[in-house]
Amino acid sequence: MHPRSFVPSVCVLLLTASGAALAPAHAQTAASGPRKASAMTASAPLTRPERTGFRETSRYDDVVRFINDIDARSPLIHQTTFGYSLEGRPLPLVVVGKVKDASAAAVKASGKTRVYIQGNIHAGEVEGKEAMQILLRELAAGQHAAWLDSLVLLIAPIYNADGNERVQLNERPQQNGPVGGVGTRPNAQQLDLNRDHMKMESPEARSLAWLLREYDPQLGVDLHTTNGTYHAYHLTYSVPMHPNTPAPIVDWLRQAWIPSITTTIKQKDGWDFYYYGNVGERGPGASASQAESARSWATFDYRPRFNNNYFGLRNRLAILSEAYAYLSFEDRIRVTQRFVIEILNYASANAARIKTIVEDADRQPVIGESLAVRATLEKSADAVDILMGGVARVRHPYTGLVMLQRTDERRVERMPVYGTFAATEREKAPAAYFVPASLDAIVDLLHAHGARTVRLDAPRAIDVEVFEIASSTAAAQRFQNHNERTVTGRYAARRETVPAGTVMVPMDQPLARVIFTLLEPRSDDGVVNWNMLDKVLEETKTYPIWRTHDRAAR
Repeated sequence: MHPRSFVPSVCVLLLTASGAALAPAHAQTAASGPRKASAMTASAPLTRPERTGFRETSRYDDVVRFINDIDARSPLIHQTTFGYSLEGRPLPLVVVGKVKDASAAAVKASGKTRVYIQGNIHAGEVEGKEAMQILLRELAAGQHAAWLDSLVLLIAPIYNADGNERVQLNERPQQNGPVGGVGTRPNAQQLDLNRDHMKMESPEARSLAWLLREYDPQLGVDLHTTNGTYHAYHLTYSVPMHPNTPAPIVDWLRQAWIPSITTTIKQKDGWDFYYYGNVGERGPGASASQAESARSWATFDYRPRFNNNYFGLRNRLAILSEAYAYLSFEDRIRVTQRFVIEILNYASANAARIKTIVEDADRQPVIGESLAVRATLEKSADAVDILMGGVARVRHPYTGLVMLQRTDERRVERMPVYGTFAATEREKAPAAYFVPASLDAIVDLLHAHGARTVRLDAPRAIDVEVFEIASSTAAAQRFQNHNERTVTGRYAARRETVPAGTVMVPMDQPLARVIFTLLEPRSDDGVVNWNMLDKVLEETKTYPIWRTHDRAAR
């Protein structure tokens, strides 16, 4: 299902930057140290942007050839795949480290801290894909060697492989290059993969879930490109934002890790980085009649449908990177790579602490804890100096459309920041949920995430809580092929006989926060929200998934 070597379905010749043929793509299991060492004498490959003066971005086959070439150059580089796109493209994964091979077993056996780095979830935001190829070339040449004393890197440069091949010159038209076009934001299903981490309707999302189950990276880095507000930051970033993320994860990222990187980048490169945001004319949720009409800086959504928030609910550290879209294409690649380098410098120096924080989060009991089912943006206690910038309008040489180029304009504007979220509604985490045997799609989704379940082999009388539905409303506007559903109601305590065959989902497991978000009826990113129970709810006013606070029932 997940082959351990990356060999495309057609015969691919390895090409150097000059175009000379080297050898057919090889199987990872056949790789040997001497063969790799001999390949080091060949000229290092160039990425497609480098070969075209940064006019074009890499296509899927370019990335495949590059990975095959790099794999041949160092015994520290191991190639594999971690699943498939809808159109059947194997998703490349490059394992970098002092490990026997690319398998999850070998990676875990190393005992080193595991870092997953992902590019191209939105295939119009291509800097991460290119920056990671360049980083792989540097690693194969022996640069950044100290990282591998404590880390194993899992690099997936082209996650949205199908969208990447749908290159258009007018995609993200105001972005400052590449002028040869970029791929599309959605995948071949027209799904935004960065909204699919909970419902998992794409093969890409399920492939990533397999990777997270098997390799279990303790840190995830997700590489994007921003747009919108004309600010003066070269790059903006984010950390997990869901209120249910274990506090030690968020606190360390916000209070130590991110400030350290921001300071280092400023000292070494002279660039300003800040938390992701866009400027609005008033605070989020404020009406025009309210006193607050000043501009504000506001982040994006907290829900775990987004990659970095999903990692947080899995008790893992996560960092989102957003290169500024109006920098030149070349500069966006450079800025993205520099950010990743400093992330890995910090991670390698703190590898043991990363493992400790993650292990502590996995052991932290959730049962009985008050968890958020809905949340809203919080306003900062004080206004913050935000660096605003400017852009110049230029014409795309081939379409005539307006592109925007960052200028050196720089001014400080003080404004409130909405960068964190607070719960607006909470529920106490139960000891277990009970999913009827008939809801096999929900059971399958739980297993895809990695949840542990137990199927009851006999009826059991248990004190449960049943959610009685007062209202059920579907959103008028479709989003990701769904009319998201919201129910209201209340839980009622009952003594019920849970039938044999019912699937019990105990909450004394590391994925409890994800399970809670999937199965609570009022959750805004769960199975009710994503219409998985619409047919059932047409016939009943009772939510079919019960819960219990009786720890003995587990």
